[in-house]
Amino acid sequence: MDLSVIIVNYNVKYFLEQCLCSVSKACTNIDAEIFVVDNHSTDGSREYLESSFPQVIFKWSITNDGFAKANNSVLKEVKGDHVLFLNPDTIVAEDCFEKCLSFFKTHTNCAALGVRMIDGSGRFLKESKRSFPSPVTSFFKMTGLAALFPSSPLFAKYYAGHLNQNQDNEVDVLAGAFMMLSKEGIDKTNGFDEDYFMYGEDIDLSYRIQKAGFKNYYFAGTSIIHFKGESTQKNSYNYIRMFYDAMKMFVVKHYKEKKSTVLLMKASISFSRMIASVALFFRTILSSKTGRQKPMNTAVIASQGRFDKMIQLLKYSVNPGIIRGRITVDNYDKGIALGKFEETDQLIKKFGIGQLIFCEGDLSYKTIIDKLEQLTTKTNSLFHAKGSKSIVGSNNKNKNGIFIAQP
Repeated sequence: MDLSVIIVNYNVKYFLEQCLCSVSKACTNIDAEIFVVDNHSTDGSREYLESSFPQVIFKWSITNDGFAKANNSVLKEVKGDHVLFLNPDTIVAEDCFEKCLSFFKTHTNCAALGVRMIDGSGRFLKESKRSFPSPVTSFFKMTGLAALFPSSPLFAKYYAGHLNQNQDNEVDVLAGAFMMLSKEGIDKTNGFDEDYFMYGEDIDLSYRIQKAGFKNYYFAGTSIIHFKGESTQKNSYNYIRMFYDAMKMFVVKHYKEKKSTVLLMKASISFSRMIASVALFFRTILSSKTGRQKPMNTAVIASQGRFDKMIQLLKYSVNPGIIRGRITVDNYDKGIALGKFEETDQLIKKFGIGQLIFCEGDLSYKTIIDKLEQLTTKTNSLFHAKGSKSIVGSNNKNKNGIFIAQP
């Protein structure tokens, strides 16, 4: 078997639905299996998903044992020559897995592979490629010098800013949202360290892969959508506590022979945690004052038949937008529309569109992802897969994701 995909779910059934639709398409031309390990979700994930995806192997846990342990729990069952750890809040292109597997064939020293990630608005996610934490890189990130000099090999080393996001490169750290390993890489590392409950396990695994004599690669040949703010829930003090505790765990585990480094790193992590907590406090106050979000002008990119169905589904939105109309996906479409798909940028400006809804089936996932990257005017974006019962999106790492579904 070519590939085993492992997805851990915890109370994100609508995002997982959209993810599985894309993963199923990406597995069409390869010999693959898909596992979903559910960490005791309470949102009705089992009832909602299991019957809709008979090709998926579901594992329903009665406890929440964390991200690392859930992923590892099926490693003894997988049959693939490669294993992909994938977040449920992602969407992949139809040719994504094929391209990644081809990269492994031409780079025999590659044990782990990450890809170019964008958020729901098409913005590049810097965590797609990173360096290992150190006192210097942490200081530059914390003081804002990394943001001031985003391409500097010195100041922007934390996010490997000196490496072109559109070029393949060997890197230190890959993101756990999409981390594909060779069978040899899995055998040498035994997967994630289960001492990490959530966060930090991807840095730890990346480190152990290098320590075993292998390479981690950032592959720019395909892009995926990674919705920020949903599975990570960054807008909480619990996230801040867990994330920075995980960073301390990594430092103590791997730098313990360098006592001065450990002391500096722990001090830096504690200070960063304090800054993050203060920033969250002010964001919370600001959010409470701004009140409910104003309805946005929304355009649906779909055929006429799909547009009619979307109108019915959008009635269940908590904060419905103002539907300005439809953008056609077919040049032969003579129905009433704002304009054509290739004119999306101009239509956003002309009609003041603040939100787009992309309908897969009328468009391929690859076409949707390519369009997101190409748009010069970044807008909120929502996504609906053909045959699914929901619409999802997330455009802010500090806010929960958006989902629309019939109750």
